[in-house]
Amino acid sequence: MQDSCKPKTGETLPFGYNKRTNTVETSKADFPLADSGMYQLDITLKRGQNLAARDRGGTSDPYVKFKIGGKEVFRSKTIHKNLNPVWEEKTCILIDHPREPLYIKVFDYDFGFQDDFIGSAFMDLTSLELNRPTDITLSLKDPHYPDHDLGSILLSVLLAHKEGQKEVTMLMRKSWKRSSKFQPQSLRLSDMHRKSQLWRGIVSITLIEGCELKPMDANGLSDPYVKFRLGHQKYKSKIVPKTLNPQWREQFDFHLYEEHGGIIDITVWDKDAGKRDDFIGRCQVDLSVLSREQTHKLELQLEEGEGWLVLLVTLTASTAVSISDLSVNSLEDQKEREEILKRYSTMRMFHNMKDVGFLQVKVIRAEALMAADVTGKSDPFCVVELNNDRLLTHTVYKNLNPEWNKIFTFNIKDIHSVLEVTVYDEDRDRSADFLGKVAIPLLSIQNGEQKAYVLKNKQLTGPTKGVIYLEIDVIFNAVKASIRTLMPKEQKYIEEESRLSKQLLLRNFIRMKRCVMVLINAAYYVNSCFDWDSPQRSLAAFVLFLFVVWNFELYMIPLAFLLLLAWNYFLILSGKDNTQHDTVVEDMLEDEEEEDDRDDKDSERKGFMNKLYAIQEVCVSVQNVLDEVASFGERIKNTFNWTVPFLSWLAIVALCVFTVILYFIPLRYIVLVWGINKFTKKLRSPYAIDNNELLDFLSRVPSDVQVVHYQELKQDPSHSPNKRKRNNPG
Repeated sequence: MQDSCKPKTGETLPFGYNKRTNTVETSKADFPLADSGMYQLDITLKRGQNLAARDRGGTSDPYVKFKIGGKEVFRSKTIHKNLNPVWEEKTCILIDHPREPLYIKVFDYDFGFQDDFIGSAFMDLTSLELNRPTDITLSLKDPHYPDHDLGSILLSVLLAHKEGQKEVTMLMRKSWKRSSKFQPQSLRLSDMHRKSQLWRGIVSITLIEGCELKPMDANGLSDPYVKFRLGHQKYKSKIVPKTLNPQWREQFDFHLYEEHGGIIDITVWDKDAGKRDDFIGRCQVDLSVLSREQTHKLELQLEEGEGWLVLLVTLTASTAVSISDLSVNSLEDQKEREEILKRYSTMRMFHNMKDVGFLQVKVIRAEALMAADVTGKSDPFCVVELNNDRLLTHTVYKNLNPEWNKIFTFNIKDIHSVLEVTVYDEDRDRSADFLGKVAIPLLSIQNGEQKAYVLKNKQLTGPTKGVIYLEIDVIFNAVKASIRTLMPKEQKYIEEESRLSKQLLLRNFIRMKRCVMVLINAAYYVNSCFDWDSPQRSLAAFVLFLFVVWNFELYMIPLAFLLLLAWNYFLILSGKDNTQHDTVVEDMLEDEEEEDDRDDKDSERKGFMNKLYAIQEVCVSVQNVLDEVASFGERIKNTFNWTVPFLSWLAIVALCVFTVILYFIPLRYIVLVWGINKFTKKLRSPYAIDNNELLDFLSRVPSDVQVVHYQELKQDPSHSPNKRKRNNPG
């Protein structure tokens, strides 16, 4: 038998499941409400009966998961090749209140593949009688096939008030048992918490090219890419296929924490599909020997290999990031506020183009956080992120309603950046536990307003327990922000790697299909005009076609886009917005959360078998391509739908300029200027980084998935701690 105990509290029920299905009859009105303390739920998982077969041999390898509030609290051992398994495993769970039902899921274990779903059931804990053991048989159902008989699970359950502290064995949450490659950010939090939070400078690196690299493939060439590392910071370049003299022209920044600089480790690799990448060579850059505020061109010979790399490295001091208490507020000091406003005034629009604006974040407090420790408390701290800038608050120990009262200031490089505030529970002996997160686009912030944000889960698709109170101020130069919109977007160097997910693949396919269907429906509409299905409509289309073709000028193309933007804008002003909130993406995201639970494997699992590695890599690539295509179409749609008014206004300004240019200047001269610029660009600026202004603009427009991520959740007043105190004065 196995014993485990872990406090878990709550979220919402899984999507698409009926509470009345497979639950014990409820009697919540008769259940006593505890004024304080917690409940202990002792469960004995006895056996399963007549489970559904999921393997080719007509059997299954079943195991069981218990979840409360969307959080996994127990996982049983796997019984191989048995439809009537006997587990006899015990676990104890600490809960705030039995109002959250117990959700039971049964899976069939498949080595090297995704585990198959067998069935699930709910158990309403409020129907249990306190301090009395109860034997329960739950029929398993699949919400997609409610009429199928999938077998049953037998449990013995005892619910009691928790009297004092009891020795229990921790069961680590599944989400923190994954390998480090899936959780690079969370695994570094404990290390970052010990280090200095403020950086002393910025290292700007431009990777230009490689020369005469060592051939690693049978065709006498290589597919090289470069990895950079400075402390905990990492960056990986793009892959340049089939060359020994690659041209990268990529720019990125590292933060400099050391007073006397540091060492940048650089390694060059050859990409090989389906097997381990080949090592080409390595080199280092000692930042302590480089002078500040000056760009250095470095030609670095590769050690343990052949060839060299060409880099541009610039060290600059940074004073725009700070942490302080609420008593030290830059914007409340009238003199400092005037200096900040002057720095980003219209008169200084062409001074230091990378310094777009100023962000001040007040992290005030949080309420009703999730209990992550066996004591029923948490040790919460906040991580505030803006692109690659990351700062931490102090930890408030043993508190579910912490007060931090800290002010963070950031230098804004891109007004389309998203501020991310994540709450973690500090654990001294292991990685921090995730408690909740919010993502706030800078353009959606209302200055000086103290606001309560409902915390979301890791995927930002639904609520988790608790709210956080923030007050945010943004000051920026609109001209700099507009110009910056047409430049390459800053890449985050700490991100989770993509992994294969059937649900994510399906979601991206459906998104792309929806975009393609818009074009297909438009083609059907035009074809219906040709077929005269509606004589009035066809006649009107025919007259319009003759008029447009006879009088067509190029300036009419941006003018048509202008009219479309203006039409949607007036629809929004008149309250007749034709862009109703689309719940399809939200539904798919909630389904993806269910899929994540099925994708979880044992921590000792090392990965897919070697022969499946190439298939997985191809599937991940297809998955990412589908995401890019779907996002591209959605970004175009959201530009005209005024999803981000700043970008729509910027599009109006650009389209007006294009309309005037095309109206007054003949097309041949415009094409001539464009061609001369393209042909002479490398001659005028040898190290210029190639970019496409239109694609850079669209990269700032959120896709439908990002719109859901950034959508604010309404706070449920019934969960407010202050209201509970008023309702329970005793």
